[in-house]
Amino acid sequence: MENATLVRVVDGDTIRAVVGGVEQRIRYIGMDTPESVAPGTPVEPYSLEAAEENRRLLMGGELILERDVSEVDGFGRLLRYVWIRHPSGEYTFVNLELVLRGSAQVATYPPDVRYVDVYLAAQRQARQAGRGLWAP
Repeated sequence: MENATLVRVVDGDTIRAVVGGVEQRIRYIGMDTPESVAPGTPVEPYSLEAAEENRRLLMGGELILERDVSEVDGFGRLLRYVWIRHPSGEYTFVNLELVLRGSAQVATYPPDVRYVDVYLAAQRQARQAGRGLWAP
């Protein structure tokens, strides 16, 4: 686990943060949200809502990053599970919460599959409840 300082939310599954004194792009592991900032592509449905949900989840706490197996993706972004430690001492697993709220869908790429089972359970719950991406 490593502490980081949030610089900005890029979209629903990517942030910029200072890690070890260096500003980095960080891509959330194990899930994917609709694209809102990909150059040359139209804004996908629900992408702005997913980015805003990500922003809300990251407010008011300490940013903590967890690595799986891979360090970076093909675009040079750090691959991480993202956690927020709240002043109360409680933690929010941001990647999982985005899936549970229907703001993201599961997208795993071995070998980075540490939380695949909980992601899939959260996606089933979101789909059954018709949340976010799964709304009728």
